[in-house]
Amino acid sequence: MNKRVFIAHGWDGYPEEGWFPWLKKELETKGFEVFVPQLPEAGSPRIHNWVPKLAEVVGIADENTYFVGHSMGCQTIARYLETLPEGVKVGGAVFVAGFFKRLMGLEDDPDVRETDKHWLDTPLDLEKVKSHLLKSVAIFSDNDPYVPLDNQDDFRDKLGSEIIIKQKMGHFSGSNGINELPIALESVLKIAQ
Repeated sequence: MNKRVFIAHGWDGYPEEGWFPWLKKELETKGFEVFVPQLPEAGSPRIHNWVPKLAEVVGIADENTYFVGHSMGCQTIARYLETLPEGVKVGGAVFVAGFFKRLMGLEDDPDVRETDKHWLDTPLDLEKVKSHLLKSVAIFSDNDPYVPLDNQDDFRDKLGSEIIIKQKMGHFSGSNGINELPIALESVLKIAQ
């Protein structure tokens, strides 16, 4: 049975952005099947269309199913896991610049505020998420302009994630010139052993 990896992009993201193509290629050379779906209306992400889209692409999840999320993609993965039937476990997840607590540095635009509120104010049962997750790693940057480091607490305390803090990686975005992310590859290989 092949191990499958699903990479979920973030707000305003797309499959060819930043380090996603590099990670896909690296994992495929190691025998993984890798999917990077385009999530709908990426400029205005909503739970009610991102989570079902991820569920549709995944099909049946099992212990050979792994996830990598970037930013809002981490929220999407967690909310997808929350919907799984009791007893279903996935192999693991790597969360890059994930958040459950708060965001900062967002432009003062009503649509941006509305999106921020939509995700942060919608309840999420992290205990339920953890019940479906065998292993997880959460990666943060010490100078992320959007995701403050206090977001790591939920990943560590509620999901049991291993926490990795990188120096000066910004928001790990293609727009920061990050086209390869070796720590994400290492983390997937570690949880998929």
